[in-house]
Amino acid sequence: MAALTFHLADFDGPLELLLALVQAHKMDLHDIPILELIDQYTRVVAADEGAGPETASSFIEMAARLVEMKSYLLLPRSREAEQLKQELTGRLIEYDRCRRLAAQLAARAQGVCVYTRPPARADGPALYPLRHSPMLLAGCWQAMAGRARPRPVDPEAFEPLVAAPFVSVESRVVHILRALTAGRAGRLDELFSPAQELSATVATFLAVLELVRAGRLEIADDGALTFRRGRLPRRAASLQEEPYGET
Repeated sequence: MAALTFHLADFDGPLELLLALVQAHKMDLHDIPILELIDQYTRVVAADEGAGPETASSFIEMAARLVEMKSYLLLPRSREAEQLKQELTGRLIEYDRCRRLAAQLAARAQGVCVYTRPPARADGPALYPLRHSPMLLAGCWQAMAGRARPRPVDPEAFEPLVAAPFVSVESRVVHILRALTAGRAGRLDELFSPAQELSATVATFLAVLELVRAGRLEIADDGALTFRRGRLPRRAASLQEEPYGET
């Protein structure tokens, strides 16, 4: 095989040099002889003494990784070697596709005129007129960057939820029936009180639905309540016999 001369400055990175070696020696990109490719790459990096440290740093780093991969490949049945080989092959295939696509886009862009307008000028003063303290600006920046400390949770805020009494639907059904029979409630809004707990409001609402479903209570359009006594029709009686749950 004829020796080829490569200079690191002619390549944008180590992957491009690896692809150049694959193409120069007519290797199959999907079945690369890794050991041969590693030897060729390390020889090119070692022979190019004219490259500056900034140019050669990325190539030397890749050479160190390839030497480590070679040490795994020399071991029999090494899982690490197979994994590193698959990763390197995948990176080369992906880089080759991206390079081909970039070449196609560059070819399409030739001869295409791109027009841009000059930057628009802002109306009014360009300086921010308000003044803020440095501590306030630093806090805003930390909040936007996700570094702000979360505010401590006040246990008293959860006290009404934790200490709220449990109110069953059955108890509110009895309460509504007593209010209707005693004449203390004749409208729907009279069954609810702003002073009662949230659980009592929810239980009262479910109790009203159960009474309506059972046929014992009717609600007019203006909110007036009509309580039915005595024996109900067969359909309403069958609905009344169905159990209902609690909140």
